[in-house]
Amino acid sequence: MALSFRPCGDFRASYRADTTLFPTRRSLYFCLAGIVLLLSSPLFLNRYGMTLLIQIGYMGIGALGLNILTGLTGQISLGHAAFFGLGAFASSYFNNRFGIPVFFSIPLAGLLATGVGMIFGAPAARIKGLYLAIATLAAQYILEDFFARAPWFTGGVAGAHAAPVSLFGYLLDSETKYFYFVVAWMIWLYVYASNLLRSRDGRAFVAVRDHDIAAEIMGVNLAGYRILAFGISSFYAGVAGALMGHYLGFVSTESISILMSIQFIGMIIIGGLGSVMGSLMGTAFMVLLPEALEGLVALMKAASLITSPGILNGLNFMREALIGLVIVLFLMFEPDGLAHRWRLIKAYWKLYPFPH
Repeated sequence: MALSFRPCGDFRASYRADTTLFPTRRSLYFCLAGIVLLLSSPLFLNRYGMTLLIQIGYMGIGALGLNILTGLTGQISLGHAAFFGLGAFASSYFNNRFGIPVFFSIPLAGLLATGVGMIFGAPAARIKGLYLAIATLAAQYILEDFFARAPWFTGGVAGAHAAPVSLFGYLLDSETKYFYFVVAWMIWLYVYASNLLRSRDGRAFVAVRDHDIAAEIMGVNLAGYRILAFGISSFYAGVAGALMGHYLGFVSTESISILMSIQFIGMIIIGGLGSVMGSLMGTAFMVLLPEALEGLVALMKAASLITSPGILNGLNFMREALIGLVIVLFLMFEPDGLAHRWRLIKAYWKLYPFPH
């Protein structure tokens, strides 16, 4: 009688197996189930719920771009919102000025943001750390001033109109239709980022982040890869901004500020630096946290636990402070973010009930 043996462990005998996107069939099925659940969400969510999902979609794309730059390459950027706004204004400008369909103006806006991002990322070839953070902060204020003083491009302080997306004459003028459009962009860009991590460029990014001197000795072009990281990050931000602009139908200079850049930083810190999945988890957390707090306040008010108008107003103002508090708590108790916690949970249930 022939005996068959099966390895009782996670053995990988090749580099291809070690860098696969889905290490097990279960992880592949889990991912596919998540995509199916996401695509079926319009069946059980109302219009407000779809609005939140759309916001998580385009903000998640922008957060992933910053995570490629900061989490994967180790380059600090405080001007990510500027490239986000550049993409929003550029896409509406291409459509309004030259009549380019919105479907094509969105990637063109991403390419424009890529070029500008690589120009502002040029100082990364020589400086890093706090000095690079100040340089990117300067880029934020330079582009903000440009947005306010270039009415031919942005509409100035009056803002710019952004037309809805039209695909082969089919107008995406509802939350459900636009949701699927954003999801398509999100899946494509997240798959690209996941494959980037497995590529030669992705390994070079990690080498630049972990030990730039050793990477340079091994032949890695530090300046080239740092500028390339700024370009890829800016493309993601530009596409995300364009998706936001055409969803809202209007782009204003007031919404593009340093506070948005800090919000993006909070997303990748909470989600997990260097993690593709963590970028989406951190974005969802940051978007849904104020909504959860508002729901909690409403429940406390309905249950008559809080009756003082002063306390209610104070709780409403605490929503913004809570975001900062959450970032500090994550830095103290979970510096690797939600993605690391998720990996620990999976490892626990994989070995359960054995302790080893």
